Amino acid sequence: MFAEFLKRLTQTDPEPMPDADARLALTALLVRVARSDGSYEQKERHRIDRISAGRYGLSPDDATDLRTQAEELESQAPDTVRFTRAIKDCVSYEHRIAVIEALWDVVLADGVREAEEDSLLRLVCSLLGVSDVDSAMARQRVEAKE
Repeated sequence: MFAEFLKRLTQTDPEPMPDADARLALTALLVRVARSDGSYEQKERHRIDRISAGRYGLSPDDATDLRTQAEELESQAPDTVRFTRAIKDCVSYEHRIAVIEALWDVVLADGVREAEEDSLLRLVCSLLGVSDVDSAMARQRVEAKE
């Protein structure tokens, strides 16, 4: 189902993604981080839905549908390095910072920062070209909301 989408995403010289495709790819990245500690809990699913609804102006049902599609895409997506680099090539820096903030929101959803999540988030930040300072500021904004 997502073969053509992944092919476009990982081509050598990708074009900017339409909004719907960017939403799907970025939500799949949220799912990947949520699954990274081996536990994909309902709290994390709800947090992803809330992030999608708020960020993209979706209804609760549409946010759940997006997450469900993103879960499928994430399971078919290439390794994190190629997947994340492809997103970097198609998404502006400002949007990538917003993605890092959303990723921190998911990581902190269950109240526990697991080493696997931290490690993956550091890798994703690097691959997305987001500085450590911007990532730390994004984490602090999320923690301030809690």
